[in-house]
Amino acid sequence: GNLSYYFDSMRVNLGPFRHDANVVWDLAPHDFSIIDYLIEDKPVALSASGKSLFGNGVEDVGYITLYFHGNVIAHINLNWLSPIKVRTTYIGGAKKMLVWDDLNPNECIKIYDKGAVVENRDGHCNHLVSAHSGDMWSPRVDQQEALRLEVDHFVDCLLHDKAPLSDGYTGLRVVKLLEAANTSLKTGGKLVYL
Repeated sequence: GNLSYYFDSMRVNLGPFRHDANVVWDLAPHDFSIIDYLIEDKPVALSASGKSLFGNGVEDVGYITLYFHGNVIAHINLNWLSPIKVRTTYIGGAKKMLVWDDLNPNECIKIYDKGAVVENRDGHCNHLVSAHSGDMWSPRVDQQEALRLEVDHFVDCLLHDKAPLSDGYTGLRVVKLLEAANTSLKTGGKLVYL
């Protein structure tokens, strides 16, 4: 499906520095899982670039771009060297745009009635991009512990023989994306087809 035009995420903070995994393996699983859940169309290729700024062979800064068949692109900014902690995601669609800020519990989601659409018109200009701008609203989101919700959902699936929202296939798709991102990272950002 064509859920959005772009998914743009920033997941940065100062540390914690790891030696057993790079910044991609540490932080990207969260965004890959969100993308897998939100975007019906699965990515066809990705490119990842990064650097081990401390020179210990473990990348502490990384940038990943995922490409899809449709009119969708996703970009993830990962960093262990940021002076501030940021957990934000921007999702832009034709009619609405969403900002998720995990560090703002009072207004963690903001929905903007803003967008841009391409209008097909006869004449000398076939494609005219028109932007619209409306209100912003922040729906109330009950603050609950994510791990508790996960465990409750898992138990509910076991007790009532339900398929979980995030199953083994989801995990497999996320690990395949991590492996592809790591391959691209080690080859200087070379495009990896999935």
